Amino acid sequence: MEAHKALVAGVSERVKHFHETKQAFRIYHGSTNSTRQSHRRADNTVDTSQLNKVLWVDVEKRTALSEPNVPLGQLLEATLKHGLAPPVVMEFPTITVGGGFSGSSGESSSFRHGAFEATVESIEVVLADGTVTTASRTERPDLLWGAASAFGTIGVVTLVEVQLRPVKPYVEMRYLHCATPEEYVDRIAVEAAKPDVEFLDGIVYARDSTVICSGRFADEVPPGRKAVGFTRRFDPWFYLRARDAEKRLVRSAAKKAAAAAAAGTGTSDKDGVQEEVVDYIPIRDYLFRYNRGGFWMARYAFGYFLTPFNRLTRGLLDHFMHTSVMYHAMHKSGMHDMYVIQDVGVPYGQAPDFHRWLDETYAIYPLWLCPLRIRRDAADSAHGLHAQFADPTKTPETLLNYGVWGPVSGTRADIVRKNRLLEHKVQQCQGKKWLYSHAYYTEQEFWSHYDRDAYDAVRVRYGAHDLPSVYQKVRVDYQAEEAALADRPVKALLWKIWPIRGLYGVYCAWTGGDYLLEKKNDGKTKEKKKEKKKEKKKEKKKKDDEGSVQDTTTTTTTMTTTTTPKPPQSAEASGDVAGDASGDAPTGKPVDTPAATSAAKA
Repeated sequence: MEAHKALVAGVSERVKHFHETKQAFRIYHGSTNSTRQSHRRADNTVDTSQLNKVLWVDVEKRTALSEPNVPLGQLLEATLKHGLAPPVVMEFPTITVGGGFSGSSGESSSFRHGAFEATVESIEVVLADGTVTTASRTERPDLLWGAASAFGTIGVVTLVEVQLRPVKPYVEMRYLHCATPEEYVDRIAVEAAKPDVEFLDGIVYARDSTVICSGRFADEVPPGRKAVGFTRRFDPWFYLRARDAEKRLVRSAAKKAAAAAAAGTGTSDKDGVQEEVVDYIPIRDYLFRYNRGGFWMARYAFGYFLTPFNRLTRGLLDHFMHTSVMYHAMHKSGMHDMYVIQDVGVPYGQAPDFHRWLDETYAIYPLWLCPLRIRRDAADSAHGLHAQFADPTKTPETLLNYGVWGPVSGTRADIVRKNRLLEHKVQQCQGKKWLYSHAYYTEQEFWSHYDRDAYDAVRVRYGAHDLPSVYQKVRVDYQAEEAALADRPVKALLWKIWPIRGLYGVYCAWTGGDYLLEKKNDGKTKEKKKEKKKEKKKEKKKKDDEGSVQDTTTTTTTMTTTTTPKPPQSAEASGDVAGDASGDAPTGKPVDTPAATSAAKA
């Protein structure tokens, strides 16, 4: 604990410095599962990357005390030793505890337990002035719920107490086929009502074909069956395994229908008479079943690089198929700008029409379905961005989340327009868009969709009103990004040539390096670069001229006198040390400028 306190003291001092100098800052965690472009630099950043330890697991209390940058894979490793796990474990092992709390995160157990933030008992947080404090469900609950899904705009979370629950070694996974949106909405409701169902999600493969995945805990694999894993190199990707189940269920239903038609009787699969397809999955493999392949997003990379998509190629390229590597490549290549990558939730009653609108507007498949309980039952929880979740009169108990992820055609402006269409449609459906991904709202649109009054009240109460807001953190200013790219015409040209940007992303993912911290001078404009070049040319010409004069003087002295000529004056003696004449900093040490630092956003 002493090591933790020392690290937090360092974070506190850094935040206090930014507060006193009135400089905006960003938080550097060391990794991200957001699709937004990073604008962090060493000079505008509070580094919390060393806060990455599980401090303890309390078996009796069933909680874990974790620093914010602990990946869920590491937390799960610590808790499974005691037969425990967090009630909500996001699908990628590199998602961090702090990211799950400060962002918006849910998974297949969220139909029962809510989002990850709903499973947090307490936090330690460094406020905007550097003060270190704590918040829990009974002590400063406004700060706890205000910091949830606030993306670090209330303060810097440095410790998280997470609830735990008993788990078993295996998950019994039942695959259920549905032909229409109405059918899968009904099926989800039926499965969610069963007390022994612990996990529930679905994959929409086509407008008329959806697989619902319903999971229960199991102590062991039945005799004659083998466990199915999803974490080894040549294991199947989960969505492909579920696709095999879909095909089997469709064939079975077709045979039943044909037999019923021949016999002159009717049949229906709605009442549970369809054939069952069941897998037994080790608990860790289940919880991170979507990590390899990034659900199914990695398949698009095979198409982009014209690579065969089969078990052999997936196995050989397995290193690149894990989400941590994929996010690295995506951020460096900027290829997320060519996609719709959104998670949005709508009320169950709106889901069938919303599905048909998605089909007509985008025709992107597969889609991910995940029922998400949003109701806040805790006392005094009506605070922050989602304060209305505590009011049963304003929000439904559960939303059906749609993961809409896939490439779309057109210019960047066309792609932005298609993203904005989705944002507007969700608002019309009285749903919610989760903010880990690109957000294209105007500020007025954004705050008509989220609770500004409750959010600002927490910010003012805890002195965070001078920090950037959630809107400033999540909004994508694509016009500014396009203008910055236009200032680099060579890059802009190369980025349009297939497959250069994709290869660059793969290269960066292969070689490693930090993709979240920009170099300090990367933001220089084209004009500043030109001025720099001019200054260097002037300096070189000046040195050349001085050298020419000195050579002439030496020659003249030798011809007219018999005394030994003095050597030319050194650069150090004349004051022309590299960097001094032009006012530049020495090589490798960029200069801070007030304009650059004051313009930096957190």
